Amino acid sequence: MMSSFPGGPRDRLPRPVDRLMLGASGLRVSPICIGITGDPDTIPAAFDAGINFFFITGDLHWPLYETLRRGLERLLARSPSVRDEIVVAAVSYLDQPLFSALQFHEVIDAVPGLERVDVLVAGAIPHERSFFGRPEEQVVGRYQAIHAARARAHSGARAIGASFHDRRTALISLNNQCLDINYIRYNTAHPGALTDIFPYLRQDRTGLIYNFKSVLSSVTPERFKELGLDDKYWLPKITDYYRFVLTNPHIDGVLCSPATPGQLAELLDALAERPLTPQEEHYMMWLSSTATPRYF
Repeated sequence: MMSSFPGGPRDRLPRPVDRLMLGASGLRVSPICIGITGDPDTIPAAFDAGINFFFITGDLHWPLYETLRRGLERLLARSPSVRDEIVVAAVSYLDQPLFSALQFHEVIDAVPGLERVDVLVAGAIPHERSFFGRPEEQVVGRYQAIHAARARAHSGARAIGASFHDRRTALISLNNQCLDINYIRYNTAHPGALTDIFPYLRQDRTGLIYNFKSVLSSVTPERFKELGLDDKYWLPKITDYYRFVLTNPHIDGVLCSPATPGQLAELLDALAERPLTPQEEHYMMWLSSTATPRYF
């Protein structure tokens, strides 16, 4: 079983069958968390491969998750015991109140057999005042107790999390043990966590770090050729961008969106490969900054 990494390079990439403690919740989740997909059969295939963590929205992106909902329905129809073998996170993008029971009950009602949401996630947190509501020194000591109580009151949830668009706020959450899971953005064109988060993390943190938008900076073959690089350099595959993220030892897992069972199989094959070398990491950052120069 893998655990959050205290420092130093990884000797292998996380695998679907690995399990991580989800903060203080008592739940154990795979490092691979499946979100949007294009084929319902991807979800049972993911479970069969060892993945037990799934991510669904309660509002803003509802139509995009229709196939995931149907996939979960198919998986849960196998046996009543399946529900206790998986962990389902649901995100709400409402600011007031931060966690809305209505959003999470809509998810439950839409998936026969789901019965509860295990992890409540506040989506797209832009900065600390919108999240903590007052200077952090006045509230972080109370934050986990307050929202853990809310989590228990809503939908049978046992864990809480958030997705952050502001790295400073993510660091505050992580170092003050505010949440069970923290979703951040770190990819080849947006590597700011290398300087703004990872060097300052507490070694004893319990909240997990999962990445989203891992392949946002992928370079297409057409763009690669347009830049005149096709005869000289290596064109990374989509799965190499997941390898890039998971090579960093501070990243516990990824939220990913394989569209089909075939794409899922490609991802699983990639996770069996070695971590990237520092030279490969630097090359991929250079390539993405050249093709899509949008650092933040």
